[in-house]
Amino acid sequence: MALDDNQGIWKSGKGKGRHTPKGRQLDDLALAEVRDILGNRPRRRDLLIEFLHLLQDSHGHLSAPHLRALAEELRISMAEVWEVATFYAHFDPIREDETPPPDLTIRVCESLSCELAGSEALITALEAGHDPARIRVLRAPCMGRCDTAPVLEIGHRHVDHATVETAQAVIDAGDFHAVIPAHETLATYRNAGGYQTLQALRDGGDVEQVQDRLLEAGLRGLGGAGFPSGRKWSFVRANPGPRYLAVNGDEGEPGTFKDRHYLERTPHLFLEGMLIAAWGVEAETCFIYMRDEYPAVRQILLQEIAALEQAGIVSKGYIDLRRGAGAYICGEESAMIESIEGKRGIPRHRPPFVAQVGIFNRPTLVHNVETLHWVARICREGPQILNSVEKNGRKGLRSYSVSGRVARPGVYLLPAGSTITDVIAAAGGMAEGHAFKAYQPGGPSSGLLPASMHDIPLDFDTLQPHGTFIGSAAVVVLSDHDSARDAALNMLRFFEAESCGQCTPCRVGCEKAVKLMQADRWDQPLLEELCTTMTDASICGLGQAAPNPIRLTIKHFPQEV
Repeated sequence: MALDDNQGIWKSGKGKGRHTPKGRQLDDLALAEVRDILGNRPRRRDLLIEFLHLLQDSHGHLSAPHLRALAEELRISMAEVWEVATFYAHFDPIREDETPPPDLTIRVCESLSCELAGSEALITALEAGHDPARIRVLRAPCMGRCDTAPVLEIGHRHVDHATVETAQAVIDAGDFHAVIPAHETLATYRNAGGYQTLQALRDGGDVEQVQDRLLEAGLRGLGGAGFPSGRKWSFVRANPGPRYLAVNGDEGEPGTFKDRHYLERTPHLFLEGMLIAAWGVEAETCFIYMRDEYPAVRQILLQEIAALEQAGIVSKGYIDLRRGAGAYICGEESAMIESIEGKRGIPRHRPPFVAQVGIFNRPTLVHNVETLHWVARICREGPQILNSVEKNGRKGLRSYSVSGRVARPGVYLLPAGSTITDVIAAAGGMAEGHAFKAYQPGGPSSGLLPASMHDIPLDFDTLQPHGTFIGSAAVVVLSDHDSARDAALNMLRFFEAESCGQCTPCRVGCEKAVKLMQADRWDQPLLEELCTTMTDASICGLGQAAPNPIRLTIKHFPQEV
């Protein structure tokens, strides 16, 4: 049957034709701009987040026409692009009827360390001092610079010990690029014997022997889980290839900045450890997932990975550096893998575990940045670098990120059996005019302990009997000037904002907890019932650990609630 010239090819039930498909129409100009920005990069679905960053960096936001054009280029639905763009905090997807954000955004950290240092007053002053149509002031989660709190970020430039005046000075100067710290280069590292261990292993090393050395050293996962590192390799190798390695560089736990500390100083120690681990499982590609809050680290890694390629130590593209986009949940290994695949960072149900079904459904070895730092040192210097150190019945070394009311916040490498008394002493003691009141032993997930519990070794397995854990060893110290109740509320607000929303116990539970904790007197039976539900029914560690600040505050600081 011949169609009338005015009759569309898409038919409704009533016979009225459509001249276009349903949904947003493709804009030719937007498509040309997207193609120009992407250049000759392969149009792979797993690169969606990388492409969204390119668009955001180019235009300052993600317009609906550009997102529609990107969907066309990747041959995926607009819905897939939109759900990813709206999941991550550092993207600004804008519909046609919405006003794009101003050219300049100031992100002010509101984590516990920054709150103790006066971030609330800073946010208020910045909001009052700037026209929101020209400069946007946003609250942001931890930026991994707790040692220089309060911190803000303008563009990609961080301002440490921030004030209204220092922020204005950066705005007036107009340089919003990350400041790259001095660090060890490939040439310097190789002159000191770097990569000789890797080459020796590649030439004829015994994988089982290396695994045994890691186990003998007592190395455990330093992202927080504490799983024996050497044992992971055999789990991954037990599955047929191709296999991958993924580096979890998303240290988003507030109070944690040890990975940044090492990467900004000795990146090649980490990179050699990563390549040794990749050799150990015969990984076809190494993916490094680096949080977007670390732009300086990303530039360092781009530079040093290029140097490795030029030196022939790795082939071009063997190390695939991926950029996070502002989502704490991507510190969970399966959520990180989803993000590497260009999706929302939603934790997977397990089993199967990522050692069996990881990136692109292939066996994947996942390690933390600092863990790989120690892999290189153990392989070079022997297991005794860790197991020869003993204190309070514990063996090994821990990198404690220390912030809050201490004289010298920073990263301190101490024996794993160190107590909070030892940690505070290493940080120069309490800040002047402050008396020790409480501490957070391992980020907000670990809650708060009182100063009276000052003699517990801060290590794996030692804190569980007290209802908490060491996690990533993010120690925040509170003083008599601070409220444990307010600190706990800060932690729950963080979890409320960072819940991925997949499971109801976590999504609704964190929101409900924040409301209950704002009351003059806490409804303790109801809060405990809520905590039990979240702990028992949440899919991943975020919802399972979020009740810790509530329970420990009720237990140790009952007079405040």
